[in-house]
Order: sequence, then C-alpha cells, then structure tokens
Amino acid sequence: MPSPRLLVIEGNSPQTLKDHIAAGGVPAHEGYSNLLRELMPGAVVDTCQPGDATATLPDGQSLEGYDGVAITGSSLHVYDGGAPVTRQIELVRAVLNADTPLFGSCWGLQILTAAAGGSVRKNPKGRELGFGRGIRLTEAGRKHPMYIGKPDVFNAPTAHLDEIETLAPGMTVLATNAVSDVQSAEIRHNGAVAWGVQYHPEYPLREIAAIVRRIGTRLIAEGFFADNADIKVFAGDLDTLDRDPACKRLSWRHGIGKNVLDKKMRTSEVANWIEYQVLPTRVRRGRG
Repeated sequence: MPSPRLLVIEGNSPQTLKDHIAAGGVPAHEGYSNLLRELMPGAVVDTCQPGDATATLPDGQSLEGYDGVAITGSSLHVYDGGAPVTRQIELVRAVLNADTPLFGSCWGLQILTAAAGGSVRKNPKGRELGFGRGIRLTEAGRKHPMYIGKPDVFNAPTAHLDEIETLAPGMTVLATNAVSDVQSAEIRHNGAVAWGVQYHPEYPLREIAAIVRRIGTRLIAEGFFADNADIKVFAGDLDTLDRDPACKRLSWRHGIGKNVLDKKMRTSEVANWIEYQVLPTRVRRGRG
C-alpha cells in the first residue's frame, strides 16, 4: 500500500522567507511539513512555492495523487493581485477541481475564499497579533469535526492584517471573535471540501516571536510596541515559553492558557483534518 502523500503550498515570496529566517524563524512550508509528518507518521510531504515566479507547480493530474493539501500563511494580500497571488488562486482552484482535501491557515483561508468566489479586505479593525482572543465556535462549529476536542471558546496564535469580506458560495462560518467575523470556515465547492482558519494552529510560539521581530517597524508604527526594546522583551518571552510551556510567570503575564501551550490541543484542527478528511479520501481512492 502506498505511503500517504501530502502537499504543502508555501504562501510567501522568496524574499519574505529569507527575511523570516533572518529573524529566527522557520520557513512556513518547512514548519507545516514537520507537523504533518508528526501527525501522520510515514507520510511523504512535498512542497511547492507559487509565490516564486520561477517555481514549477503541480498540474491537475498530479494533484489527484495527493491525499491532502495544506496552505501556509503569507505576507501577501489578495487584493494586491499580481502573479504571486493569481498563481496561488489558480493552484488552489486546481486542487478543488481535483477533489483533494484542503486545509488553509490564515492566508490559506483567504486564498481559499478568493478561489471559491469570495473576497478579502484589509481589516478595518486593524491587525490581530500574537493571539486571537475569545475565538468562539458558531452553532455549526460546535457540530463540526474540525473542532472535536476543542473548547467552545479558545485563544490561538495569530498574525494577520486582512480578513474575509464576502463569503464564497458554499462557505459556512465555524468560528468568530471580536476582531474578525470569520475566524474559521468550511468551504464546499463543486463537490470538494476545504477547511480554513484565520489563525495558526500549526505555529509554535517561537514563530510568532520571529514574525514580531521581522515586521517590528510596522508594529511600532501601529502602536503595538513602543520601540525595539519592547519588541525584544515580548519576543524573548514567547521564545522562553516555547522552550518551557510550564513557565507560570510568563503564561500569566501574557494570558496564555492550555489551548495554546498544549501542542496537542493547539494543533487539533490539523489533526482532525487528517482524521476526518485526508484518511477517508485515501480509503475512497483505494489507497488506504
């Protein structure tokens, strides 16, 4: 029986990846791939980078060979358009047409929405940074398999400036909070099913720290931090908590509870996607 095959779509441009590594982070596709291998031992995980104009992308036939496709976050904006965005929209549409399960984080939810006919805008309430607070499941969310094992209200790692403006046809909102009306959704498009979240269940705290260091100048201008020293303290706290989730002093200071610090709980949306979307697809296609 063939090994499970997954694909990770890297949402960022090559320059952003370089900047993120320089800030102490891990490329989004690499971190996502590592998590998928951990949740699905034995899986072969490929990556592609449509934000790189020189990169070769999989075609429709090869997309059917994957059991699932995950989409990372990105510093791009759907409304800016251009080749790095349109290439991703076209690729996501091809995955949907191949009826291969999709899971999108942050940018992943946004590009899924655009590919299925919805729209994305800059959030008029501003950036949501660090942790999405008070994310609340809708009635549909409380019944949805993505949230099995998750409390009805929770916090999650997050970093985004944009939000869903108009729902795509066949889109059901599963979670919401005070910053974004759409914190997660299921999209049904021409028989395909995709799950997306506006936050980052795949991110350990050190990745939020790296993002803060990478875009620090903008965050000072937006009023999140007073200066670079302030950024250094915040990022350092997250790095420490990443190494020592039991540090009560810092978890109390930043209001971070078990649903963020416990890796199994934090990543449960991705684990449930594998359980309830990827594995059934393998069986349906005679590979599981």
